[in-house]
Amino acid sequence: MQETNNILAILDGYLHDNPDEIAKEMANDFRKRRIEKNLTREQVADKSGVAVSNITRFEQKGLISLKNLIGIAIALDYTSEIKNVFSQPKYSTMEELQQIKRNANKKKAYRQ
Repeated sequence: MQETNNILAILDGYLHDNPDEIAKEMANDFRKRRIEKNLTREQVADKSGVAVSNITRFEQKGLISLKNLIGIAIALDYTSEIKNVFSQPKYSTMEELQQIKRNANKKKAYRQ
């Protein structure tokens, strides 16, 4: 049973493809980083220009606008992390990598 629990705990980290769960995890991580830096919500609001109510809503519900998320990321010195979220191509198979390389010089994405 212990081995099963360990495997499930490991898999849990890879199964968060639900946007609500990811948002809540990000909010929990933000709260941890804020507390580690010994910052109150009010101090983060002052540094970021994001209203305290928006920071509270993010921490409690995982809801925040992209602009406000960028603001609080910058306030906590996570500028490069937020800027680089889509900076590198991601692929799972060699076919995907080859497709990325073929599309690298295209100017427009296909519209669906």
